[in-house]
Amino acid sequence: MTLVTIRQLSIVLVLLLLTASCEPAVDQDELLLQRLSAAMAAAADLPQAGLTITVDGGAVLVSGSIDCEACGGTRTPGGVDTIQQNLGAVIRAVPGVGAVTFDLRGSR
Repeated sequence: MTLVTIRQLSIVLVLLLLTASCEPAVDQDELLLQRLSAAMAAAADLPQAGLTITVDGGAVLVSGSIDCEACGGTRTPGGVDTIQQNLGAVIRAVPGVGAVTFDLRGSR
């Protein structure tokens, strides 16, 4: 029968902890950016070009220039304010989103 000393067990535990911490950490902001991109691509009434999305600690910044006559749906005008409201609704529905800030300009 083999006896394991407390010192040997401690060494094994330290080695296990060291190898576990060597695994690459998952970048939560990058995962959130991927989810946001997918949600926006699935929304038919949002512009697909001219927007830049950045994520920092769960806070989302949407910036860019918008020129989208069909955006806003058929029941509302497609102005920048309507597009921003639609963007905000889609973005806030994605789990992990904290604050949302907009810096949008109409290009018309």
